[in-house]
Amino acid sequence: MKIALIGATGFVGTALLTELLQRGHQVTALVRHPEKLPQHPQLHAVRADAQDAAQVAAAVAGHDAVLSAFNPGWGNPDIYAQFVSGSRAIAAGVKQAGVARYLVVGGAGSLEIAPGVQLVDTDDFPAEWKQGALGARDVLTELRQESVLDWVFLSPPVFLEPGTRTGQYRVGGDQVLMGEAGPARISVADLAVALVDEAETPRHHRQRFTVGY
Repeated sequence: MKIALIGATGFVGTALLTELLQRGHQVTALVRHPEKLPQHPQLHAVRADAQDAAQVAAAVAGHDAVLSAFNPGWGNPDIYAQFVSGSRAIAAGVKQAGVARYLVVGGAGSLEIAPGVQLVDTDDFPAEWKQGALGARDVLTELRQESVLDWVFLSPPVFLEPGTRTGQYRVGGDQVLMGEAGPARISVADLAVALVDEAETPRHHRQRFTVGY
């Protein structure tokens, strides 16, 4: 496939890029700093600002799917506003380009820990992650009103960590996945496996899913 990837130099985006290239896909990476990307015959870097819908549209036109691991940075004091505005610009650009399939890596904060209770609204949700989690939740809420894009929103489990690629994972919906010893976890490499699996063989349409061990 010919896939456009946004956020290719971040924690999740780096894992997605590795997985896509290992599977033989042709990847166009939209980045602000192309020099941070590795050299690879199947990788084409495009300097683009994710906050600019026109730049996104020009870069993703002609692709089979767009994968977004966009995140303005957890240390960014304006993370909420930039997460929402950037995600809106990306979605608008993807629509302008006429690419139907749009796969987004979001946060775990909007997963339900109990009926009607989202993780981000619990008292012990870490303060340093809250604004980004609220931004990701609002992005999901807006996507649920989207009727043009064939979108998918992948929430990681509560614990997303460095680690090895096993190629194995369980799939859930809107609830926090649990394991034997508490909330589920997954390596970032296997999160990438799950999203690329979804890109290659679509099983979700205009819905959120989550994965974990």
